Order: sequence, then structure tokens, then C-alpha cells
Amino acid sequence: MIDRRSVLVAGAAAATALVLPAGAAKAQNYPSLEEVLFDPEIPVIGNPKGDVTIVEFFDYQCPYCKRGHPDLVEVVRADTKVRLVMKDWPIFGAPSVHAASLVLAAGEAYESAHMALMATKARLSKEEIDRTLQNAGHDPERLLARSRQDAARIDGILARNMDQANAFGFRGTPSFLFNTAIQYGAMSRQAIVDAIAQARSG
Repeated sequence: MIDRRSVLVAGAAAATALVLPAGAAKAQNYPSLEEVLFDPEIPVIGNPKGDVTIVEFFDYQCPYCKRGHPDLVEVVRADTKVRLVMKDWPIFGAPSVHAASLVLAAGEAYESAHMALMATKARLSKEEIDRTLQNAGHDPERLLARSRQDAARIDGILARNMDQANAFGFRGTPSFLFNTAIQYGAMSRQAIVDAIAQARSG
């Protein structure tokens, strides 16, 4: 379940610096910045070579994630120098895992499938997920077959994302990193712009 206390709306999300001392990743099982920001198995939205990386830990059933997603994507597209890494953290149960698995199996069509589910409202059933993807031009049965064939990779992604979220002490979705700065909770468009500027200047 999402922890509402961790969600601060309208740009009031709290920011903290992510500092990993030398050897801390191994000694305390913290993920490295390379693992968090540049996991090669997770698709990137925006500029793959951008000078700022935004990482969002999200769930396709999280209302706060979906409410803020249009602003996030618009800012990334307008900036042109930002890479956006969407880390599935399916904390709302089996439908969230189903959604994440199908979208991660979409290959080059990832962004289309991702955007279709992020545009939905409220909670989702497996049937609603499949119907949404089908209406967006995807074959849910084919995606399911692909996800099963590619289960080792997809399960590995979800496990790494979960481990990273736990390592950072995240208590709910959405949770963000802007390069090395952590932002907890929902963010307004201006808060996203400001966080990008701060990451770029740092």
C-alpha cells in the first residue's frame, strides 16, 4: 500500500542528497549510482545521452504517479537534455506486476505501452490492463508470451528496483532521483524544472 504521509503535493516534496562514501555500496548493500541511473536493461525516455538523469520509482496503479506523469514527460521533452528512467516498483499487488511485466516485454514499443497505462485512472484489474494495451495497438497475449520467455530479465529488473527502493528507504510511490538528489513524493511541474536545474548546476 502507498504511504500517503510520504506524498507531498504541489512541489513540496522534500529533497535530500544521496551520498555514497567509497566502499559503502559493498559494505552496506547500497546500489551504486551506475546501477541506479544507468541500468542497461531499463528503457529510457527522452535523451539517452542527457546531462541529467531522472529516475522515478512508480507503480501503474499509483494515482499520484499517473497524475504527475504528463507534466514529467512534457518537461523532459521540452528540455531535450534529460534522460528519464522509469523504475517499476509494483507495490499494489498482482495487477501491478502484470502491467510492469507486459510493458517491459514491449521492446521498442515500450514508451507507447507505458504511456497508455499511465493515462488510466484509479486501480486496474488484469482485464483492464490488457484492454488498455490492446486499445493502444498492442497485443496483450503476445506481450504476455514475451514476458514469460523473458522472465529472467524482467524478474531481475523488478527485484533490483525493489532492492534499490528499500535501500533508499522509500516508503511509497512516486519517489525520484535527480542525478544524486532524492525527492520524496509527488512533484509539480515547476518543482521538476527546479530539481533539474539544481541537478545540472551541481
